[in-house]
Amino acid sequence: MSRGGQGILASFRDRALVGKVAKEIAAAAKGNPCRIMHVCGTHEWAITHAGLRGMLPEGVEVVAGPGCPVCVTPGGEIDALAELACGRAAVTTFGDVVRVPGRRTSLARAMADGGDVRVVYGMSDAIRMAGREPGKEFVHFSIGFETTAPMAALEVGRGLPANLSVFSTHKLIPPAMEFLLRAGIEVDGFICPGHVSTIIGADAYRGLAERYRKPMVVAGFEPLDVMLGILEIVRQKRAGEAAVSNMYGRAVSGRGNEAAVEAMEKVFEIADTEWRGIGRIPGSGLRLRGEYAASDAAVRFGMGEAAADSMPAGCGCGDVLLGRIRPEGCALFGKACRPESPIGPCMVSLEGTCSIAYKYREKF
Repeated sequence: MSRGGQGILASFRDRALVGKVAKEIAAAAKGNPCRIMHVCGTHEWAITHAGLRGMLPEGVEVVAGPGCPVCVTPGGEIDALAELACGRAAVTTFGDVVRVPGRRTSLARAMADGGDVRVVYGMSDAIRMAGREPGKEFVHFSIGFETTAPMAALEVGRGLPANLSVFSTHKLIPPAMEFLLRAGIEVDGFICPGHVSTIIGADAYRGLAERYRKPMVVAGFEPLDVMLGILEIVRQKRAGEAAVSNMYGRAVSGRGNEAAVEAMEKVFEIADTEWRGIGRIPGSGLRLRGEYAASDAAVRFGMGEAAADSMPAGCGCGDVLLGRIRPEGCALFGKACRPESPIGPCMVSLEGTCSIAYKYREKF
């Protein structure tokens, strides 16, 4: 990074500047309480790591929504893949999903039982493995929001080895935001996800802002980014506005990455899908189009559609994902449920709200 770039980054972490914006938030929020939701695990990490909630005035609340793809993946899908790994195929996936508990088991338990589960950095790793072992079936557990779906789409579009198929559990963020609003979740505005927005663009939220009269602000991940996003939402609420503001212009454009979106649309089609602990959200999933059925693990192995899926008994992850409670509001948090012995998925992933809250609990 250039010296100029380092200087700019340092300014976004300057505590004095962040404190100045905190005072502006307090002035704008006087007599104007505001409840804000973000839907991004990295935003939750940034907010908690920097202790930003402690800098906000009374009446301004920032809650985490369903911004962790691992956390909302149905347990039945995890069980099905664990079963595949124990005899029918090698399952490749990202590291943060391995320990997520399904309904009955996990990929980590499948590994302990002799199952073939391999952690990869991307589908290209799975392609190389399948090429080295042509006599073995491989299934890539393709997971994530709009951020990771384009790379999966590009690889599928190029053509996969005959012994490699994809199990897609990709999910879309704007339909989830609309689902929350239609369900009556009480929020005055959204901090839109930075990484997702680099793909779909800031314009993707304009319909939501107009239909539900809620400010939508795209923000980056440095402390000043987040605080400026909060200030913008508080100001819009006070003024009775409901606009989309792109405050992450150094990475996000209005139209996003059109090549990435085109790749997704070529390979995937939109489908209704289950979000664990939340329910079935219309038009929020991506499944492979029919012309790519040969690369679809669900077709190749006869894997049924995910059923409605709740959290483990006593686990409050569903309420955490809906912004109804903070992690410490769950009776299991920090007691029976800890990172080394997670009960719910929000305690596993680095993007999980409970995992973040536990790691930085001294910040509360």
